[in-house]
Amino acid sequence: MQIITFNLHKSSFMKEDIKINLDQPAQLEQLYRRNKSLFKKAFDELYPDIQDNPYAQVWHERLHYEQQEISWGQKNELLIIIILGLVAGFLAKVPDFFGLEPDFYFQRNISFIIFPVLSTYFAWKKALPLPKIIIIAVITLLSAAYINSLPFDDSSDTLLLAALHLPIFLWAVLGFVFTGNDFRVLAARIHFLRYNGDLVIISSIILLAGGLMSLITVGLFEIIDMSIAEFYFENIAVWGLAAAPVVGTFLVQTNPQLVKNVSPVIAKVFTPLVLVTLVIYLYAMLSSGKDPYNDRDFLIIFNVLLIGVMAIILFSVTETTKTRGNRINLIMLLLLSIVTIIINGIALSAIIFRIVEWGITPNRIAVMGANLLILINLIWVAYRLFRSLKNDDETISIENSIAAFLPVYSVWTLLVTFLFPVLFGFK
Repeated sequence: MQIITFNLHKSSFMKEDIKINLDQPAQLEQLYRRNKSLFKKAFDELYPDIQDNPYAQVWHERLHYEQQEISWGQKNELLIIIILGLVAGFLAKVPDFFGLEPDFYFQRNISFIIFPVLSTYFAWKKALPLPKIIIIAVITLLSAAYINSLPFDDSSDTLLLAALHLPIFLWAVLGFVFTGNDFRVLAARIHFLRYNGDLVIISSIILLAGGLMSLITVGLFEIIDMSIAEFYFENIAVWGLAAAPVVGTFLVQTNPQLVKNVSPVIAKVFTPLVLVTLVIYLYAMLSSGKDPYNDRDFLIIFNVLLIGVMAIILFSVTETTKTRGNRINLIMLLLLSIVTIIINGIALSAIIFRIVEWGITPNRIAVMGANLLILINLIWVAYRLFRSLKNDDETISIENSIAAFLPVYSVWTLLVTFLFPVLFGFK
């Protein structure tokens, strides 16, 4: 048995490993599972030289197989999805069923409508061991008990911060479930990020289709003088809205071909558009005299913009690095990263200025910490993008620079959600 050398950064090493182990199915499978995108890229480059080998022909068919029919998943999987969709809808209707104040309930619990339900699906899908399922369930229940026990105060900054960061924490828990026993493997985290991008796309399509169907339904009844709008949206649309991420996850997991070719196109289209928009926005900001140093509302919008652009960069990077011949896309991403670093630098300096001038508050510390983490991550990503322009084998390191930083974001959201309210006396 040949000894396999795993090197995630060098396509040439991967090609050599494939060539050495071409007649060793178990070793080839290990190489593939360790880093699927790098394996496929190296195999495609090597295939013209090995295409007469029967094992190579089988792998070529496997890597380029296009599923034509819609799959309905494993046995009973569709039933599981229906049950979880109903659970999500029930959680969304809790205020109506139990007479709770909607503002109070949704501010604290909206993330529990989505993430624990998805975690349940992946725990079943990946057959997680019972001890791990118990740990995840306990964390989720304790999080729900904690957020709902915080003192009710509309003016509480720490309550708002906890409510805003709790979804990110539960998203991290979902990532832990999704990756199963491979959470420490960067390739597994990258796969989780890609799943999120695909889920956003398919869920948006589902919601658009559902919205169109709702308008048609309400309109048809309006024609015969029956007004069902209020009943329909309160008793039907809410269930569909809550179930959309569950259905979207099912479709993405069982039929990856549905969005496989859409995601790279979106990444290619939106990256230059966002880049041009940001450049124009920075120029307009300087021309208008607006600045985030003395305008709190403008600083908030500035940071929301920053988070949105960062999400686009993460999505675009994970999609761009899947394909070959993407030098122009990498250049666009590098330029977008540099512009975003500038925006982040302005936002970070503004929040530091406000801390120096008006003192420490929970909001300012939370925003400063988030901006600092994003800035470090962006600089790291930009550096890897620059290196990849010189060496095509470095593209995998771009993804790794994102995946390696996910636990850092998770720890920060954990601190803001659970420590800040206590540390600042629930102010």
